Amino acid sequence: MTSFLDHSGPRWFTIPAHRSFVRDLASGLYLALGQGHDPAALSEAIVLTPTRRGARALSEAFIEAAGGKAVLLPQIRALGDLEAGEPPFEPGDLALDLPPSVSPLRRRFELARLVLDHSDMIGRQLDASSAMDLADALAGFLDSVQIEEVTDPSRLDALVEGELAQHWQASARFLKLAVEAWPQRLERLGLCDVATRRVGLLRALRQRWLDCPPQGVLVAAGSTGTAPATAELLAVIAKAPQGAVVLPGLDRDLAEAAWRQVGEQHPQGAMKRLLERAEQERQSVQVWPVPTDPDDEIRGQWRRRLINEALRPAEATSDWLDQIGALREEGAKAGLDPILEGLKGLCLIKARTEEETATAAALLLRETLETEGRTAALVTPDQGLARRVSAKLSRWGIEADSSAGSPLSGSPVGIVIALTAQLASAKVDPVRLLALLKMGFVRLGLETEAYERARRDLEHLALRGAHPHSWQALEAKIAKSAEPDKRRQTNQDLETKADLEADQRRRQRADRAQDLLHRLNLALGKAMAPFDGDEAASLSQAIEALVHAIDQLTDDPAAPSTVWAGATGEAAAALLANLIRESDGLPTVTAKQSAALIERLLADETVRTGGATHPRLRILGAIEARLVRADRLILAGLEEGVWPQAAPTDPFLSRPMRKALGLPPPERRIGLSAHDFAQAACAGGLGKVVGG
Repeated sequence: MTSFLDHSGPRWFTIPAHRSFVRDLASGLYLALGQGHDPAALSEAIVLTPTRRGARALSEAFIEAAGGKAVLLPQIRALGDLEAGEPPFEPGDLALDLPPSVSPLRRRFELARLVLDHSDMIGRQLDASSAMDLADALAGFLDSVQIEEVTDPSRLDALVEGELAQHWQASARFLKLAVEAWPQRLERLGLCDVATRRVGLLRALRQRWLDCPPQGVLVAAGSTGTAPATAELLAVIAKAPQGAVVLPGLDRDLAEAAWRQVGEQHPQGAMKRLLERAEQERQSVQVWPVPTDPDDEIRGQWRRRLINEALRPAEATSDWLDQIGALREEGAKAGLDPILEGLKGLCLIKARTEEETATAAALLLRETLETEGRTAALVTPDQGLARRVSAKLSRWGIEADSSAGSPLSGSPVGIVIALTAQLASAKVDPVRLLALLKMGFVRLGLETEAYERARRDLEHLALRGAHPHSWQALEAKIAKSAEPDKRRQTNQDLETKADLEADQRRRQRADRAQDLLHRLNLALGKAMAPFDGDEAASLSQAIEALVHAIDQLTDDPAAPSTVWAGATGEAAAALLANLIRESDGLPTVTAKQSAALIERLLADETVRTGGATHPRLRILGAIEARLVRADRLILAGLEEGVWPQAAPTDPFLSRPMRKALGLPPPERRIGLSAHDFAQAACAGGLGKVVGG
């Protein structure tokens, strides 16, 4: 069988959607370079994938392609996740002219500061939280401008002068100021945006490969080239002496009239734009050469044809009945019903609630594991649903490899941080106090046994019953519990030895409870210290005080505190350290505003701990699943606003303004989501679609 290198350049290939992308890619590369060739030939090749997870999946696929034999892997790099010092992106002098990128949290705070400094232009009174909201929206705008390489600020002048509502004109004036002020601020800091750095690296790499084309094997696989810099790099790779671009699931069978109607919302929209930019005809794209099983091809091609026809552009659906008839005629020649063949192994489960959806998905995953060797994967863009399914599997002792991770706010250290901040911002709250005291980290300078005894005493004597609103009320409840029976107070002749012993036990319990309450009050007092009464304080002061309070809360005389240990502890420590270091310039915050901001930042932080997971089970986001296949693939969350996700509300730009600036419309995201769905739904084997 011929290899991909036998084709003349430029080499554009596609792996049909019903095929396993990484498996076919590895087989084709191994066929061309590894099987019966120089053992070092494969290791000298460079393969570029969209994501790191795709790179790992491709590495595993080479083991299968080599039949379990030892194989020297090619250099596999992720285009969408560039890191400094990692070839081929920074081989020596390539990035010398590019400053390091700004950290995400510092960028967020710097943009919030920019928003606050010019809040009069926006016409809103801003606190720290609302400034963060607008900073996130501004960051999204700047990312779009940098990725799409919109370099002409004069377009914003045209927006200001246009027939826009007054608030849109104010937004345009602010954006014009921001696109001028932000690069100047970064230049003073000696930094640049992540998107700017990535575009610069891709541009530099493209120019280097244009000036000196790499002579070795160079393959870019799985990318649809949505960013202009990526698209132009792919065009250069396709023209390299031994270069090739492999597209995921290009529909070569779609009627030409329908292809002309493909727009932003269509699954093929991104690849159509890429081919047009590279001046390539769709029919010039060849199928990636790899041996295939004829039976698998028959089953898979009808599923692919059926899904692609169902997703054809709405403007090109007037001949649907004709297309169905043509499919049936084509299938009749092969002696089968193409509709029935395409729907084999595909079923729909309608769930009424998210809980029911998670239960159905978890049961399907568990059922697959009952068959030796079979693999299963859940694909959903809904991270909340992914975490629900992971939790249900954990009850059965099954840990899935999940790309969703978990929010830092849900970890024990995140809960301790949030509760401490909340208690520093509110009146005495027995529920939150007890929740904090029951966290495993909290010891307040007592050994475990003494602490647990004192905690139970405090709970029974002060935190149950009527809701006290002050520390003095809690102390009064404890003191009252230590008093002897009133009848014996007036008549001491009624006292017995048992009564005296009971009084002593009550006093001991009260003393333990009072001592623990005093320790707790001192610790929380440190968190409250920057906020004298209702006064405001800087965020850095509030965070420093919060850290001191947590250190005192988790002080354990028997062992060092583990609150900052492990993946979640390290993530929390890094977040708080960055808040102290980077939050200068934000407005002062009250205790309540500080607690709300901390809770938000904890929820935004995702922790992926890894660890021992089941080798045949994966839970993936839609993007991570582009190159991954399994014997059973479950697509979950297929409902409006989840998959595809609704276009975010932009406080700065309307649709006409985005168009005037040359930025992509929100529908482009829908097209990318549709492509992810089509790729997964066309997969061979068993498929389950679980929707709400």
